[in-house]
Amino acid sequence: MDLNVADEDGESIGVRSEPFPGAVFDVVAMCASAGGFNAVRDVLSGLSADFPAAIVIVQHLDPRHRSVMAELLQRRSQLQVRQATASDVLAPGTVLIAPPDRHMLVNRDGTISLTQTELVHFVRPSGDLLFESVAASFLDRAIAVVLSGTGQDGSQGTRAIKKVGGTVIVQDEASAQFSGMPNAAIRAATPDFILSVEEIAPTLEKLVTQSAG
Repeated sequence: MDLNVADEDGESIGVRSEPFPGAVFDVVAMCASAGGFNAVRDVLSGLSADFPAAIVIVQHLDPRHRSVMAELLQRRSQLQVRQATASDVLAPGTVLIAPPDRHMLVNRDGTISLTQTELVHFVRPSGDLLFESVAASFLDRAIAVVLSGTGQDGSQGTRAIKKVGGTVIVQDEASAQFSGMPNAAIRAATPDFILSVEEIAPTLEKLVTQSAG
């Protein structure tokens, strides 16, 4: 069943699908660039096998080479990790990673779209586009996580997440190998949490499962 959701003025801001069982938040969207692989690995390795939300990840990768990121992360994670395809549907405990040189969007029915439209802030895939699609599709049941990276990808998307009542987590400067993206996100939208990389997984577990059911 779909639920119409309104903002504080009573105007409709979208449709929220029926939530995943046992989850307060349905989807966690992560964005990372330079130095981000280790941060993503550390977050995923800290999540339990029964983590009840879906996870989607944009990591800026060299488009000239086939990515083995999913395979490498799977070795350290209890979750199911794979590179996204256009036929994928979000599922609890599943991690989907954007392929190199493809924007990844999440649709309101939980399906994945992959596009090769123009670069956004000089990158493809774009964390901004991912976050904006997640905000439109899951509203206040979405979490955005901005990890290590240069540039400002993800900053506009965090504003979209905050606008619909979602939650924003940013890696702190001390634990980020490159703090450009986290700092841009902090300037763009007041994060709900600014955390060391070691604190992010436990915080996600608590947020997603608190008072669920």
